[in-house]
Amino acid sequence: MDMLKIQGGCRITGTVSVDGAKNAALPMMAAALAVDGTVTLQRIPRLVDVSTMSQLLQSLGADVRHQPDGSMQISPQQLISHHADYDLVRRMRAGICVLGPLLARCGRAQVSLPGGCNIGHRPIDLHLKGLAALGADLQIRNGYVIAEAKQLKGADIHLGGPGGSTVTGTCNVMVAAALASGQTIIRCAAREPEVTDLGTFLNSAGARIEGLGTHVLEIHGVDRLAPVTHQVIPDRIEAATLAIAAAATGGQVTITNAVSDHLGRVLEILTMMNVRVQISAQNIDIIADQPLASAEIVAEPFPGIPTDTQAQLMALLCAAQGTSVVRDDVFPERVLHAAELLRMGAQLRREGSSTIVIGGHRLTGASVMASDLRASAALVIAGLMAEGETTVRRIYHLDRGYADLEGKLNHLGARIQRLSDPSPV
Repeated sequence: MDMLKIQGGCRITGTVSVDGAKNAALPMMAAALAVDGTVTLQRIPRLVDVSTMSQLLQSLGADVRHQPDGSMQISPQQLISHHADYDLVRRMRAGICVLGPLLARCGRAQVSLPGGCNIGHRPIDLHLKGLAALGADLQIRNGYVIAEAKQLKGADIHLGGPGGSTVTGTCNVMVAAALASGQTIIRCAAREPEVTDLGTFLNSAGARIEGLGTHVLEIHGVDRLAPVTHQVIPDRIEAATLAIAAAATGGQVTITNAVSDHLGRVLEILTMMNVRVQISAQNIDIIADQPLASAEIVAEPFPGIPTDTQAQLMALLCAAQGTSVVRDDVFPERVLHAAELLRMGAQLRREGSSTIVIGGHRLTGASVMASDLRASAALVIAGLMAEGETTVRRIYHLDRGYADLEGKLNHLGARIQRLSDPSPV
């Protein structure tokens, strides 16, 4: 098991490029199971989760080939199984995204209940509600969702939940509905750019989906989805993480291959904190040459501040003058990183559903442990800000969602070493 050693106090500067979006690539890879022919996906990030999804598709009989140029070819013509095994699905939340495509393609699916990061309760009841409305017969037995349907039929479906719209649920139901007979209306559909990108991919393959980017999707079922080549959108969470790292170190960084519209509220918050943000074409310039101001952060579904940036922003607020408030309305219990920030000298306290951050206190290096993917990134940012050396353990979480983050930061002037952990926990 690896760990990162970070020497704090370095100001990062320069230009860095963003990879393709993990949260678009994984549902798209799963959706390829429903396509009658070979799918070519371009700009696929080299991540542990992508490798896991590749193994999952291969276990079902799909031919998956990674190309040197970063593209991937998926040919699902020879599916030999509809059973998505626990050992693979437990490693990532996105594993559940094979449920809808398998059901649409094979008429049946047996998919393990998903795993992923420990960020609070994440039921799949809305996935099941949507697929049941399309006519699937569903059971949960021995830790698996068992689904069957001779013919999926269009329906009027509402996918809203306590934390807002379900992203992976929208993906699952959208793929299944694309091959259902008749018309499907999905209300309270997720608006995230990754969902829109999946819909664009499906439309390029011959689906008829209207309303992408809105809360209401109208889907007219088709008989088949044809082979397609599609380029995955840039990863807005990686772009946000790099922007926050630049702000945290008083840096000046140009982020290329990023879509500013996908980062709207994050960039607004950085501006409110006295960070200069300049946008041109697909470049975002982050210039942090003024003392950071406090802010109120509320993580919400898109177009709000993403829950996947909440931890990184909390780390940044430790360097801001004054008192800040952080609340996550998507995953209220996603606060395990706060305890590790306390180990580094952060002044934090929990009040109800909010975390109060008393900024302006210099963090000091410490040994910390990542609890989930985005918490890992937050601790790396905290290590860049801190005085002295920080060791971040359990970075296998980090590798699930960032391709060589330490390499990109080192290119910008950070001092981070990846080492084997002599005492893994």
